Amino acid sequence: MAVRVRMTRVGTRNSPFFRIVVADERSPRDGKFIELVGTYDPRPEKEAVNLKLDRIQYWISKGAKPTRTVTELLRRHKGASA
Repeated sequence: MAVRVRMTRVGTRNSPFFRIVVADERSPRDGKFIELVGTYDPRPEKEAVNLKLDRIQYWISKGAKPTRTVTELLRRHKGASA
């Protein structure tokens, strides 16, 4: 089973909001997932990103691959908190 750290969309039309989840790569984008590890709201003046970095690192250590978008969010979040 290949596991990915990816985003699912839960916002309404013209009002995007995303959850960052750990899911089997074969499941649909907005389908079931293993664990919720963060949220991303691109709409406010300053993008709101909430991540459970310890859980994300745990899943990556177990072999989960983050998508390009999640990798970019992780890079930006680590840079902002450093």
